[in-house]
Amino acid sequence: MSNIDFHKHKNETGAHKSMEKPIHSDLCIYGASSAGIAAAIQARRMGLKVVIVESGLHLGGLTTGGLGMTDTGNKAAIGGIAREFYEALGKHYGGGDADGTQWTFEPSVAKSIYEDWLQSAEVPVYFGKQLDIVEKNGERIACLVMKDGSQFCARIFIDATYEGDLLASAGVSYHVGREANEVYQETLNGVHYGHPNHNFKTWVDPYIVPGKPDSGLIAGVQDVPVLHQGAGDASVQAYNFRICLTNVPDNRLPIPQPPGYNPDAYTLLARYIKAGVWDALRLHKPMPNGKTDLNNFGAVSTDYIGGCDQWPEGDVRTRERLFQDIRRHNMGLLYFLGHDDQIPEAIRNEVGQWGLPADEYPNTGHWTPQLYVREGRRMISSLVMTERHCRGYDQAHDSVGLASYKMDSHNCRRLVIDGRCINEGNVEVPSSAPYPISYRSIVPKEGECDNLLVPICLSTSHIAYGSIRMEPVFMILGQSAATAAALAIEADCTVQDVEYARLRQKLLDDKQVLDWQSC
Repeated sequence: MSNIDFHKHKNETGAHKSMEKPIHSDLCIYGASSAGIAAAIQARRMGLKVVIVESGLHLGGLTTGGLGMTDTGNKAAIGGIAREFYEALGKHYGGGDADGTQWTFEPSVAKSIYEDWLQSAEVPVYFGKQLDIVEKNGERIACLVMKDGSQFCARIFIDATYEGDLLASAGVSYHVGREANEVYQETLNGVHYGHPNHNFKTWVDPYIVPGKPDSGLIAGVQDVPVLHQGAGDASVQAYNFRICLTNVPDNRLPIPQPPGYNPDAYTLLARYIKAGVWDALRLHKPMPNGKTDLNNFGAVSTDYIGGCDQWPEGDVRTRERLFQDIRRHNMGLLYFLGHDDQIPEAIRNEVGQWGLPADEYPNTGHWTPQLYVREGRRMISSLVMTERHCRGYDQAHDSVGLASYKMDSHNCRRLVIDGRCINEGNVEVPSSAPYPISYRSIVPKEGECDNLLVPICLSTSHIAYGSIRMEPVFMILGQSAATAAALAIEADCTVQDVEYARLRQKLLDDKQVLDWQSC
């Protein structure tokens, strides 16, 4: 099993090489995510010169990174380039829904579609470019300077990263973690106990020596304060990998023992199974050709609960360490379940039917190189999308797309209450109906940066982000952001001053869905 580095780069210190000639474009997109690709395609259709700059080596973000069972909400709320992508999948597989769309897919197929799109649109992608400095002239970004000395100058920029690295470097306001309910008059934000899903269904002792608190806590349990329901904190919902596995013998490779593997890291899981609960690998997301999109399930699974808080604002070394920790946790969990004598034979045999697909991710040991960063920084702009928008109590009248998924947060912490393990932070509450996302939520406040758009780390509360943060919505917002960029260039105005009526008409012309009542 080859080691996977989160970032391949030659210069970790930030000391520049000799300066290269700047690369100029109309629109510079930082992040080769699904949002970034949709933005690039739309911008090219509107006649802009576009470049994509990516910090790592992976194209397509989570859409090509293992998340092959699309979290859609209401599919009728998905239009524009996002729907074109799922129609392209339907054409590839020759099946899918009656309307020709396909919503489950293999990573390599998604990647091939994105590569074809970018090649046809003549969009260059620059990989391995770590952002170092954002050069601004007043309130405008002039140029991105990378750690290798390369420079990317443009009239408009889009931050299409999952972390919000560009917006932070540009001096735009943001938040990390969970707001207290009182901040935006919400009910589901902040610390959250009591949701039955993905929590312990039976008593599990958290101590190294059961019943003895002074022996210390076993791996995976945090020594943190309880905090009251609805309190704000700096926790982020847990990350994991969306793992592509297969049960087809001719395509199946054994799960390897990861570097640094320690079976003691899975004592909590072993105790939970011994207590009578086996649900950690419920392979509930079947994919074409005998593959699966394996996600977290249950109280103890692939989610790295409590271990991801340093990621959003972490430097390269911090993120590299966490990437390896989470990969070790996920791969090691599969290996542990398939090989350790503490696990009942029936479970070992069940897990042993699955392995890594030989025809996926050949350059990274058949393991996805994309960590599922469920939540990073969130911009704070003149309008913040909140639970009230998700429930339909408040409505944005400058829609640039719809969201429809439930308000969904994975667990954020695992702690001890009354001598037993408790997961905290899981929320799963339906939105009232597909609801509009405000244009103001994807542009910074006036006076902070007037040529930046943010389709992923947009201005939302933690719990509203749980509904919005789905790959089709990111594609929708990426397309809308690029449309606004083109209109801003045409009118020679700031992104905040783009005429919404013109933006709306262009989005509708391009088959974006902006209002649910009109569907």
